[in-house]
Amino acid sequence: MLSKADIKFIRSLEYRKYRQAAGAFVAEGPKTVGELSKHLHLRMLVDDAEEAERCSLQRSPQGILGVFDIPHHELPTEDEIRRNIILALDGVQDPGNVGTIIRLADWFGIEHVMLGTGSADAFAPKTVQATMGALARVKTHEVDLREWLRSLPADTNIYGTFLDGKDIYGRTLGNSGVIVMGNEGRGISDEIATLVTDRLFIPPYPLGRETSESLNVAIATAITCAEFRRTK
Repeated sequence: MLSKADIKFIRSLEYRKYRQAAGAFVAEGPKTVGELSKHLHLRMLVDDAEEAERCSLQRSPQGILGVFDIPHHELPTEDEIRRNIILALDGVQDPGNVGTIIRLADWFGIEHVMLGTGSADAFAPKTVQATMGALARVKTHEVDLREWLRSLPADTNIYGTFLDGKDIYGRTLGNSGVIVMGNEGRGISDEIATLVTDRLFIPPYPLGRETSESLNVAIATAITCAEFRRTK
């Protein structure tokens, strides 16, 4: 049976400062807890539905909850960068979008996701739930994105999506490099845009027709990653 101190501790992990202090995060639901348990250290498991509901951080408790250690990963090496695709998020603020992008990375075999300043915390409850367990396999890193990009080998391909970019469907894309996805409102920031070597554009159909102003960043990420894998 959970003590009051246990419940207080679990609930405190809703907040970033307490997650950082404890080095722990909460995941809920059988799918997410099950996936994470295969790869991350499980500190505490609450599998009694009533007790899980008492300390749940979700609007709709799922009857099972786990407290896991926050993993710490080494940054991708130069060799990994030369051989693989890496996703980088430039201030993607919505936890649901960040979690979905981490899940997409898992689907498309992308092992590293760089979270630039202003991006949602990968281990916030809403982010974790949106990953559906992908945090078990995808390595996330909080970085100063500008400085990290500047540190890469000079011949690294850095891709980004822009309204004035080249039609992504007409490109033969490589199987390595960094794909930068921008903030939900402003897109890729000016300081990061200057470091992008390949500007891509996801066109509406048919081109020129009045349509929505932009795509959701997670949807745009899915389209971009699919094109990279299709033309590999």
